[in-house]
Order: sequence, then structure tokens, then C-alpha cells
Amino acid sequence: MKLNDIRDNEGATQNRKRVGRGIGSGKGKTSGRGVKGQKSRSGVAINGFEGGQMPIYRRLPKRGFVNIFKKDFNIVSLGRLQTAVDAKKLDAKKTVDAAALLEAGVIRREKDGVRILSDGELKAKLKLEVAGASKSAIEKIEKAGGSIKITGAAAEAAE
Repeated sequence: MKLNDIRDNEGATQNRKRVGRGIGSGKGKTSGRGVKGQKSRSGVAINGFEGGQMPIYRRLPKRGFVNIFKKDFNIVSLGRLQTAVDAKKLDAKKTVDAAALLEAGVIRREKDGVRILSDGELKAKLKLEVAGASKSAIEKIEKAGGSIKITGAAAEAAE
């Protein structure tokens, strides 16, 4: 094979359909948009429009409250931490914080912090620095010989 023999597979690339270029092209005159009306013209955005009738998103009642200040935490169980330590992804000697968990692949992205829950067992002696933890998780961590430091807004609220 030579470099000048290299080609795309048959049918891998197609030419752009040029519309409005005469009746013989098959896409002339109205360019495949049909005839007249709002949708045949450019600059149309009619999502949710119901022809002048009150749209359903306005007819239905709105309920509840959305707290725009709500924190979105990464939830991590003690069992998941132990699995990461066993797999040598987390170093039990170093401080375990959001950055360490991200590097170890325990969490995908740093949200508003990490919250530890007590699912599973923890045997490793970990020094944790997280945004929050359940009471039972704190007990299990301290029972295993580790320590936990709550940082951020949760710590300020507790004081």
C-alpha cells in the first residue's frame, strides 16, 4: 500500500445537500420546507407554543420550592473507602480529602464537597478531611483508629 492509495471507505463521506438551487436539484424553490407558514421561514423557535392556547406549562400549577443555595455533595460510603485502600488506590498514611478521592477514582468530580456515610466496614486507620459525615460514620472511623475533620459550611454550622 502506498500513501497515495489511501482513501475513505465507500460512502463514508457525503456532500452537503445544497438547497434552493433550482427545480432540477430536487431541493429547489421551497428547499424542502414545504409551503408558507411560520415553519417555512428562518428564525423559528416555537417549543411549547400551542397556537395561542395557554401552554400546558402555564396551565398546570407550580408546587414546592427549589432551594438555589442547596449543596450537592459527593456521597461516599466507608465500604467504598476501604475498597479503595485495599486496591492501593488510596494511601492510608496521607490525609484523605476530595482531591485524593478524585485522584483515586472514588469520585468523578468535586461538587460542593464529600459526605461520608457509614455503609460497609472500615478497617484502615484513615485521616479524613471532608465536608460532612453521619454520626455513625464518625463513630466507625474513630473506632478504626482514624480521625475526621469536618471542613466548610457544615463545620461553621456545627459550631
